[in-house]
Parts: sequence; structure tokens; C-alpha cells
Amino acid sequence: MQASLFYKAQVWFRGSKTERHGNVMKNFQKGFKKHFNAYLFISPFFILFLVFQLFPMIWSLVLSFTEWNGLGPKEFVGVQNYVMLAKDPTFWTTVQNTFLYWLVAIVFVLFFAMMVALLLSYKPLRARGFFKSMTFFPYVCATVAVGLIFNMLFDFNAGLINEILRMMGLEGVAWLTSTSLSKIPPMILYVWRNTPWYTIIIMSGILNIPADYYEAATVDGANVFQKFFKITLPCLGDILFFCFLTLTVESWKIFAEPYVMVGPGSSNMSMFQYMYQNSFVIFKMGYASAIGYILTMILLVFSLIQFFIMRRNGEA
Repeated sequence: MQASLFYKAQVWFRGSKTERHGNVMKNFQKGFKKHFNAYLFISPFFILFLVFQLFPMIWSLVLSFTEWNGLGPKEFVGVQNYVMLAKDPTFWTTVQNTFLYWLVAIVFVLFFAMMVALLLSYKPLRARGFFKSMTFFPYVCATVAVGLIFNMLFDFNAGLINEILRMMGLEGVAWLTSTSLSKIPPMILYVWRNTPWYTIIIMSGILNIPADYYEAATVDGANVFQKFFKITLPCLGDILFFCFLTLTVESWKIFAEPYVMVGPGSSNMSMFQYMYQNSFVIFKMGYASAIGYILTMILLVFSLIQFFIMRRNGEA
């Protein structure tokens, strides 16, 4: 009797499962036909995402467990690449350098972007359109071309920076050949190039703050600093958070600046640059893939932090 009941229950469960599966397929087909045009328009994005993002990510993960020079057969080595990275002093130097680039970018790019945005938002300023255009000029310049100019500026023998120091009675500084100072020129170049982009973003937020807030603060006798810290800064909270996350991702992927203004050894080398060197200079594809995935994990942590903060604020 019990066996018969068990058999009937099993048959019923299988039947209901098949029925549920059929209903899901019918609903999917119905929804697909109904929104076919929408799916058609967004399909190019997903095709490009699959071909140029998802597939390379999966392929890179597979390569990180192999030893491959890009041409010959692949040899599976397990987690050996990751173990070697943990013992690689050059890798940890690039991690420290990239962390320092990120820290400098967060502090100085956002600070200068805020200052310039406040100046450009000042209504009595004449020729604001001209200054806005000139402010954005560094961002559209080619990094390689500007990097070569910065190399000449910081040259020990004939660079303008050292010439100014010598005119002031000081000695010239080996900016590009010193292991301790070679990170400074790429930092200056990165801050100079990226400040305009975040200036535009912050300025758009400032211009969207209702003027009534400032008028009410003026009536209450608030000074410039009180208006900034009590009105401007709180109203720009979401925009500054967006700038922080965007700048974090971009600065951890810094490549062109230290690559063009190369220092001695790995003194100013970034993680992205070290990954490139292992990929296309010494052709250690598996090792480079492992570096790339560690960098991906670091950026994933920042993305998760952004997601949880936005979810806590009710924005996700």
C-alpha cells in the first residue's frame, strides 16, 4: 500500500514538474514574441558583450591555470601561477605602486576637480564658456604625446622643471631615474589629464542644486564656507560617490602614464603594465592571466562595496 502511494506521488511530482516546465516555456515564448523588437535592438550589445567581454574573461581564467607562450601547446599547471605571484617581489611592488597611484588620484583629482568646478560655476565669472572648453582640453590630449612632453619637462639635464630649480639656486632632481621619485611624474600627468572629466561631472551637480538653498542660507547669514559644507557638499554626495568608484576602477587600471614615463626597473610599474609585460614582451600568457584575475578580484571588491552601499541607501 505504501509503495503504491509512493509510486503515485512520484508520478504526480514528475507530471507536475513537466507541466511547470511546459508553462515556463510557453510564458517565455509568449513574452519573447511580445517584446521581440526590444530584444532585437539590444541584441548587438549582448553579442558584443559575449564576444569581447564574457568569452575573454572565461578564456583568461582557463589560461591562468596553464603555462603557455601564445603559440605552442598549453600545459596545465594548476594554481602554480598564483603561487608564483605570491612569491614574486616585482608583483608586490606593482601592487604597492598601483595602490599609491589610486590614493593620489582619489585625493588630488577629486580635490582639484571640486575646486575648478566651483570656480567655473561662479556666475559673475566672465568668459565661462571659454574656460570650460580650455579646462577639458587636457582630457582630449593623447596620453602618449603628453607623456613624451612630460618626459622632456622632467629631464635631468635639459628639463624645464630642473632649470627652474637651478635658477632658484637648488640642485636638479633625477625625476625619471630615481627609484623613489620616478612615480611622481606619472602621478602628476594622471592628475592633470583626469581632473577635467571629473570637473565636468561635479560642475553638472553643482548647477543642479536649487538656488533657493543658497538664498535661504544668505538670509540666515551663512558665509561661503558654511554654504559649501552645509549645502554644496551634502547635495553632491551621490555624485562624489560615483566619481570615487569610477576613479577607483580607472586608477587601478593605470597603464599609459607609467609606461611612457618609465622609471628604473619596476620602481613605477603598475599592475596593468606588469600584466602587459608578461603577456606581450616575455609571452607568459598564463602568468599574465593570473595577474589580470587578481586585478579583477580587487575591482570586484570595490564594485561589491558600491552595490551594498547603494542598496543600503535604497538606490539598487
